[in-house]
Amino acid sequence: MPLAPTVLALGGNALIRPGEQGSVAEQAARVFEVSRTLAELVAEGPLVITHGNGPQVGRHLLRSDLLRDRVPPTSLELAVASTQAEIGWMIQQALEDRLRGEGSSTPVLVLVTRVLVAADDPAFLAPTKYVGAFYEEAAALDLASQHGWRVRADGDRGWRRVVPSPRPLAIPEAEAIGRLCAQGAVVIACGGGGIPIVDLGDRRAGVEAVVDKDLASALLATQIKARRLIVLTGVDRVWQGFGGPQPRALDRISAGALRRLLQAGEFPAGSMGPKIEAALDFLDQGGEEVLITSPESLDAALRGEDGTWVHA
Repeated sequence: MPLAPTVLALGGNALIRPGEQGSVAEQAARVFEVSRTLAELVAEGPLVITHGNGPQVGRHLLRSDLLRDRVPPTSLELAVASTQAEIGWMIQQALEDRLRGEGSSTPVLVLVTRVLVAADDPAFLAPTKYVGAFYEEAAALDLASQHGWRVRADGDRGWRRVVPSPRPLAIPEAEAIGRLCAQGAVVIACGGGGIPIVDLGDRRAGVEAVVDKDLASALLATQIKARRLIVLTGVDRVWQGFGGPQPRALDRISAGALRRLLQAGEFPAGSMGPKIEAALDFLDQGGEEVLITSPESLDAALRGEDGTWVHA
């Protein structure tokens, strides 16, 4: 019987560090750094890599806005599709180079991936996800009037567009991803949470929305019957009381104990909350374990020396 896959969710911000411009060369260098550990995971068994795309989508939308008088604007779902390809290509190149250098001929494939959401998801009535550039209030309201956007102040940094973030229901490409894994390929999929689509009966259509990358990764892991979900983020582990006077690192914790902390409001919706929800979703559906850590701490975490491990 083939080994069950591991799904690793790489945060989009992991490719652009503070102080960097986010050039292709800089992002490729960041990917190559983590590719050594990715190659070690490939040696252990089937691997699916998902990734975020927040900064990259923001740049696509900014380019579109700056050129709006010269070329038609880019829709959000097309920006997600484009960044799936460009980020996937960078991961593919770095990992293939690393594997080849180690004498492995394992193929690394990039799959443009959709995610089905409900057309009547309540999120469409109350958009909350900020995307794109910052504007002065008057400019934001003018753009909203021109394009039918919803805009809102993002703290004291300016006004931005807000879009829905519906819950993922299914990954149409999951079966194909599972088959590719079983045949020995590493698959890069579900970038940016997937391209959101709705079922209209006789057809499916893209919608301007953003699906949470970690929730989509957990759903994909469930659909392909993965054993382990690894979520890479900006901190080395999950903390209880993060930002308070006495934070406590959570090294190993059961799903039940983690759920109680989530229900007590321990993990904010805008930061660690979705990652905890994703971990619990995966474990509730039969997954064995979840690791939450940073790219820099992944090696140590896989040795059991860092990170937060969550078990069913």
